[in-house]
Amino acid sequence: MTYQTVNPYTNEIVATFPDATEAEVDQAITAAHGAFLVWRETPFSQRTAMLAKAARLLRAEKRRYAEILTLEMGKVIAEAEAEVDLSADILQYYADRGESLIETEQVPVAYAAEGQVEIVNQPLGVLLSIEPWNFPYYQVVRVAAPQLLVGNTILLKHASNVPQAAAMFDDLFARAGLPAGAFKNLYLPHELTEYVIDDPRVRGVALTGSEEAGSIIAAYAAKAVKKSTLELGGADAFVVLDDADIDRTAEWAVFGRHWNAGQVCVSAKRMIVVDEVFDEFLEKYRAGVTALRAGDPLDAKTTLAPLSSQSAADKLALQVEEAVAGGATAETLGDPVPTTGAFFQPTILTGMDSTNPSYYEEFFGPVSIVIRVKDEAEAITVANDSPFGLGGSVFTKDSAHGERVARKIDTGMVYVNHPTMVKADIPFGGIKHSGYGHELTNLGIQEFINKKVIDVVDIAAAF
Repeated sequence: MTYQTVNPYTNEIVATFPDATEAEVDQAITAAHGAFLVWRETPFSQRTAMLAKAARLLRAEKRRYAEILTLEMGKVIAEAEAEVDLSADILQYYADRGESLIETEQVPVAYAAEGQVEIVNQPLGVLLSIEPWNFPYYQVVRVAAPQLLVGNTILLKHASNVPQAAAMFDDLFARAGLPAGAFKNLYLPHELTEYVIDDPRVRGVALTGSEEAGSIIAAYAAKAVKKSTLELGGADAFVVLDDADIDRTAEWAVFGRHWNAGQVCVSAKRMIVVDEVFDEFLEKYRAGVTALRAGDPLDAKTTLAPLSSQSAADKLALQVEEAVAGGATAETLGDPVPTTGAFFQPTILTGMDSTNPSYYEEFFGPVSIVIRVKDEAEAITVANDSPFGLGGSVFTKDSAHGERVARKIDTGMVYVNHPTMVKADIPFGGIKHSGYGHELTNLGIQEFINKKVIDVVDIAAAF
């Protein structure tokens, strides 16, 4: 595997980076473990100061950092700048809250137990973070920020098509004051991934990626008896009830499906619309998708980016062909997208049902599945008829009713009157084939700490 920057707007190779060798991996693990022994004893005031400075650096050089995202994976510049801001928000969130997120818990003593019992939160050690290309900064920060705060250290294996975004973090954290070795980007080849996880100094692995990659990494971690967290794919339901504000709902649907060119685990991939408002919704949704403009992602007028690579566009085209072969109807919308670069024509699939082999797949790009259902009960049934369970949304003018419906949808996250979002102060995680574990807030910290029980008993206590 070669790490390359390939501009998806032009499909031109910009730069190539060599894979890490086994010797370089050993050196990085040794350095990370040595840094851990120091970092875990570093006062929280210094850890939070480092995170806050990293946030300031991101904001101060937002355009430069954003242009790396646009170059490597084609993100439109406004969305790239928003990702830089979000990453800074996450760093600042942990800088502001610091030790309060992992305070020692006093346990009431009962049932003949003796002494003063407390639960202290302590870091595990070196963690391997395996991250995808669709949000090259956000995905890294939502693991690194909480784990560096608690005292763990990080080895990063990023996606092979965003090597410059990955390398950026070495420089960022070094300038922010993180000790050498405490965070290290490795251009790690697949064949050395298990080697890293097997090392006894590496204590856990966090992965965001495909279902296939997740099953492989989870198996490696289980074999080595290491903790793992997985954030995998999604096929989020976008449920439209009969009392929804269709104008606003259609606008949110266009945004929810097409931000980041539809390459989002929690984008609105399945529009499930009750019969009473189906025709009105589809008409307005079509109009919104038609208005999208594909072009240079550095141009502020561009609202539809290329996909991350030509291979991603080719795979999506094949998925659409297979869906049509299975009985779906495909409708393309909007002006023709550029023929140069990894663009994909926005497409709506209708007539999809569970007899179509493509019905249960995740479409990672500007392809929308729009499903007509007779009523709310069927909408919930269809929403839950998926191997995935990441996010979802419910649209209704009655927010209390929307919350009741949200409770019936089997996913890790559900939003009422907004597509599934990502924010610094909202936990992120899924169920079923979308993975396990949480990231962000105090839940993200909890995944890779030792909740140690300490019981202090009076030496003179009777027994």
